[in-house]
Amino acid sequence: MVVQDSMDAGDGRMGVRLEPFLHQVGGHLSMMQYDEHTVCKPLISQEQKFYESLPLAMKRFTPQYKGTITVYLRRDSRGHLSLVANPLKENQGPFKVSTESAAVAIWQTLQQTTSSIGGGTHPLAQWQHAQLARSLKESPAKALLKSEFHFSTEVPSPVEDASGKQAERRNFNPWGLHCHQAHLTRLCSEHPENKRHRFLLLENVVSQYKYPCILDLKMGTRQHGDDVSEEKKARHMRKCAQSTSACLGVRICGMQVYQTDKKYFLCKDKYYGRKLSVEGFRQTLHQFLHNGTCLRTELLEPILRQLRALLLVIRSQSSYRFYSSSLLIIYDGQEPPERTPGGLHPQEAPQTALSSSPRNLTKVDIRMIDFAHTTYKGPRNELTTYDGPDPGYIFGLENLIQILQDIQEGE
Repeated sequence: MVVQDSMDAGDGRMGVRLEPFLHQVGGHLSMMQYDEHTVCKPLISQEQKFYESLPLAMKRFTPQYKGTITVYLRRDSRGHLSLVANPLKENQGPFKVSTESAAVAIWQTLQQTTSSIGGGTHPLAQWQHAQLARSLKESPAKALLKSEFHFSTEVPSPVEDASGKQAERRNFNPWGLHCHQAHLTRLCSEHPENKRHRFLLLENVVSQYKYPCILDLKMGTRQHGDDVSEEKKARHMRKCAQSTSACLGVRICGMQVYQTDKKYFLCKDKYYGRKLSVEGFRQTLHQFLHNGTCLRTELLEPILRQLRALLLVIRSQSSYRFYSSSLLIIYDGQEPPERTPGGLHPQEAPQTALSSSPRNLTKVDIRMIDFAHTTYKGPRNELTTYDGPDPGYIFGLENLIQILQDIQEGE
């Protein structure tokens, strides 16, 4: 499936049309898919400086930085808005992604069937599962669309049930689409078409997972950067004081976990995470490791091993303060292999596909992301600097490790 149109990027080269990254579970800036193994996001100079001066010990726990690209806002002949990037020199041909990509299938269908844009807004209709599925070819992507799929242009207020709890969305995670549409709307209202924008290129960490289960954790007891206004500082302090950020040094900012029994992703957003008590935080971590049929206890040891390794790295980084950064925990929600009567996993026979091996089903990625407000001592950093490691981040990691150890021990 080709998801790149041959489009003039404004300087005589062919342009790559960016697609929304539909496995984005948190944040507010739109993450875009450049190719199968690369995502991009709007460039913030402080974040770029961080990646360009990243300590070697931290590279294991951050997405690979691939540089920057120039992006344009373009309207096609049907009136559809898109973001078009100048391709990297080593990748100027059309790029292709797997037909198993549900994100690409959903977005292409929406692009092909939505009404034209007018007046700087893009009112996408709400699509029921049956309507959307009829326009998709038979592929594994359809397995993710078993329930109703809704998407509107506005980022909605949290949906709550009678008890005041946010209702679970039984569909493909819509957060990335919401962020993307909000971003396009801002660009339409604030910038003319063809204006150049710079984006960061980063490794697509989830591309190797068939059903990526992702937990986005906002780390630390403080979320505001040194460069924010007093009004924004006060707002962030209130959010921390009213959530588990204050008492645990960590709060849930977004989540998707694949439910093997019902064939959909169970999704939670940042509004849900802000309202959780300490016990609610514990229960949600348990839920993140539960596939609807069983608790994935085999994942706890690799998660804990990587978190402990990260804790050692953070303790060794003097002057760094990772304000407003997040930590991603990622694993594959594919059904774990069952043991045969002889005691062996069916997948223990020679495999031709890496994604089906037992080892890959226990693979875990721990990645730090979002460094727009990170500060540290260095020639390229003009913000306030500090001595010693980040105490708030360490506090959050220690509590996260303890809670996961409790789950592991059955407490």
